[in-house]
Amino acid sequence: MRRTIVCFLSIRLSDSMATTMSPALSRISITTPPEAEEAVASWLEGEFGQSSAIYRDASSGLATVSVYVSSSAVDAHVTRARLRQRLAMLENGGLKVAPAQISIRRVPPRDWSESWRRHFKIIDIAGRLLVKPTWSRRRPKAGQAVVLLDPGLSFGTGQHATTKFCLEQLVMLRRSDSVQSLLDAGTGSGILAISAAKPGYTLVEAFDFDAAAVRTATENCALNGLNSVNLKRLDLTRLPRRSRVKFDVVCANLLADLLVAERRRLRARIKPGGAIILAGILATQFQDVERAFAEIGFRRLQARTEKEWRSGLFRAPEAG
Repeated sequence: MRRTIVCFLSIRLSDSMATTMSPALSRISITTPPEAEEAVASWLEGEFGQSSAIYRDASSGLATVSVYVSSSAVDAHVTRARLRQRLAMLENGGLKVAPAQISIRRVPPRDWSESWRRHFKIIDIAGRLLVKPTWSRRRPKAGQAVVLLDPGLSFGTGQHATTKFCLEQLVMLRRSDSVQSLLDAGTGSGILAISAAKPGYTLVEAFDFDAAAVRTATENCALNGLNSVNLKRLDLTRLPRRSRVKFDVVCANLLADLLVAERRRLRARIKPGGAIILAGILATQFQDVERAFAEIGFRRLQARTEKEWRSGLFRAPEAG
């Protein structure tokens, strides 16, 4: 059984290459029990900024999750060590990932752009936000904001459950009669920051620890005609514990351990009574995250579980 393969390159293609063949790619694959495939897929997508492909072997019962990245960006030794570390974290979180096998291989060039065209699904969020590829002729509804995607750019599609939850909450929280600000912590491809700026969040800031992610997010902002999004390379764990700049909404699609450890830094950047969207959390870890945020005054407004994942919207205390 094969899930639809959708691949996004981490570099912009030249005009000639965009219609013929991509540069050299490497396939990074993890073979694991099927109960862990969605968790592994989500982490790989977030780590490398690419959508994943999943292949299930009927004879062994194991699932192989793969992403494709530019070979020039892959150091096999470093990447393998990082993957082992992340798999151990998932295992410690209660998810059975063993016996996990890691494979990093160069693959022949092919027309990934055309594959992307065939399989990408347009996303309509409550009639207020339309996420579509650049070649799509679909017209937005009256007043609907549009986010454009390009196959030559690394860009999350918003179709994963955790990202889609964030998109829905950003749209739901936007009030047309007021000025609102947003901070995207761990922006990755920039899809959430862009999807906030498009419907009218007037101050949008985003950061990521990964320099490559910041470059990609910058390119994606340019593709969407946005120069108002303030993108930075920052490490959440090293941000000042206090901040004079505060936001109406904070979006944190991050690992549970990081959310718990750095909850006070996130709290310091939210206005009294503001909202925080927490996603990227394994369902088995969500209660710990909710409890940690409740300890500093946050109240859960809603939550959603899809397969192994649970995401939530929380309200910050009115004071303190």
